[in-house]
Amino acid sequence: MDLFSELKKMNILLIDDDEWIRHSMGIFFEFEGCHLDALETAEEGLEELKRKDYEVIIVDYRLPGMDGLEFLKLIQASSLHKIKILITAYGSKDIMSEAHELGVRDVIKKPFTIDSIEESLWRLLKEREQKNSKPNIKHSKRSSRLRKDQGEPNL
Repeated sequence: MDLFSELKKMNILLIDDDEWIRHSMGIFFEFEGCHLDALETAEEGLEELKRKDYEVIIVDYRLPGMDGLEFLKLIQASSLHKIKILITAYGSKDIMSEAHELGVRDVIKKPFTIDSIEESLWRLLKEREQKNSKPNIKHSKRSSRLRKDQGEPNL
């Protein structure tokens, strides 16, 4: 089983106020056949989590209104087994420490590439697989090869 075969079985939530990031990641995940819901604010994310279950949550630190860490605090009790990734341009030790306490398994610094997200998801799914003793997940770079030919911008 490869990374995208595994991700196709999951609901992925992205919360980022940058429209370009939401749009770019939406196109990428759609191209790979994966389901991604991309929202602008943490408040929208809270409402969405009332309607739908997500296995992967990717959230920006700096958002209008509630920030990403406050959002993660509010969902902490219901998201213990979720894969959580924080995106930030503000990589202070305090932010990193708090994110880790809230169950964030990876912090990706801006600017980032789709490869950064892909590698993070692969590693986190691999860790989860090892805990659950499921068959190996292979990291397919087919989409990365396509992007490299086209020149991949930073997000």
